[in-house]
Amino acid sequence: MSNSRFSGLCAALCLSLSLCTSFGAQAAPSYSMKAPRTVTWADFLGLNVQLPWFDEAAYRQQIAKLKALNLQWIRMGLHWDRLEPAPGQWQWAQIDRVMQVVEEQQLKPLIYLVGSAPFASSAPSGVSNRDQYPPFNAQLYASSFATLASRYPYAKAWQVWNEQNIPSYWQPAENPQQYQQLLETSLSALTSARPDATPVIGGNAYYSQMPVQGGLMLEALIRLGSVKSGRVSAYHPYSQEPEGDVSGAGDFISNANTVNQYLRQYGSGPIWATEFGWSSYTGPVELQPIIGEQGQADYMLRRLALMSAMDFDRIFLFTLSDLDARASVRDQSYGLLRLDGSEKPAYQALRRFLQITGPSLTPLTPPAFANAPSGMISIAWQRADGRWLWLFWAQQNGSVTLPKQGSGTLYNPLQGTSQSVGSNGGGITVNVSRELQMLLL
Repeated sequence: MSNSRFSGLCAALCLSLSLCTSFGAQAAPSYSMKAPRTVTWADFLGLNVQLPWFDEAAYRQQIAKLKALNLQWIRMGLHWDRLEPAPGQWQWAQIDRVMQVVEEQQLKPLIYLVGSAPFASSAPSGVSNRDQYPPFNAQLYASSFATLASRYPYAKAWQVWNEQNIPSYWQPAENPQQYQQLLETSLSALTSARPDATPVIGGNAYYSQMPVQGGLMLEALIRLGSVKSGRVSAYHPYSQEPEGDVSGAGDFISNANTVNQYLRQYGSGPIWATEFGWSSYTGPVELQPIIGEQGQADYMLRRLALMSAMDFDRIFLFTLSDLDARASVRDQSYGLLRLDGSEKPAYQALRRFLQITGPSLTPLTPPAFANAPSGMISIAWQRADGRWLWLFWAQQNGSVTLPKQGSGTLYNPLQGTSQSVGSNGGGITVNVSRELQMLLL
């Protein structure tokens, strides 16, 4: 195949990033978004979890909080270097119990295996982060990957490594050919051991940019023939704000649409965002600006509304619970729950959001407005009970008149408030702000 055939994804995404970098005082783009398919939250939305970090009483409490949201899917990482410190010397006790509880609670796990075991690492001697180097022999990883999948047949989805497109998790630098060898060897072993399992490509950080080599890991995997209809493609679209890295530019929407379009065009199976989220940490600043607990809830709601209306088959919020000091300061505070198990505003806002939407939504054509405030997002759904639900917000405050008659309830799931609204003459006039609002008629 000609390499030029696959040049569009990187070029289109780089153009989008370039345009966003130069985005200045222009009016922010507005979007009237109709989802490509029905969304059923229990199947569409999952949570990353770190259950092995906690004792059983604590992770049972976390699971109870997840189930209170009527969600089932979890994504959990297993660290090969800790599970098998020497060939065949598995440390089964803790993870066996975790997986037993997961099965008892009827959760749906996506499991990924990451971190080279000491005996398999390609790291040079003397380095302290040997697990962050890929294995020198892909078959060693594949064999252990298949062993885990066979031991836990309840887990139906298995993912090969994590964020292999950035040097932090693939030392000394990302290498698509090397990762592709690991992927194909591992998925071949998975198919032999567990033909019922769903194979998942490792979740690429961001849109799969490779900071050292350049280009996109997903495009390289397309070229190498590893993006296929029988396996899930995955990436982690973190950004500074829900709509993107540049305030008002909508670059998350354009970039994710570009990536998903090309994945579909070149034969990908389901597309999963296996991580996204924001930390509520208080500093020192590391990559993400300080937004606090209320900001975390606000950003999570807007991103969730966006992703539900875009071409994703499943998404996993990062993460269910905060972590202790074994994680970095920023990584400690991505949870919907605090370390003591108490609910953050993000958990409470998500619960309100899911209560307002109901269990499933059918896409409808959203209203558009000639005089919309700058950067307005408009998404419409029909709830399972037949009622009309409108989600909206904007980059600037303003108001719009909805050309509908009747009465209903206007909710702000972030603040936990609601008010009755009704038509008056020409329609229903509502105030628009930067916070997600939900109008149910």
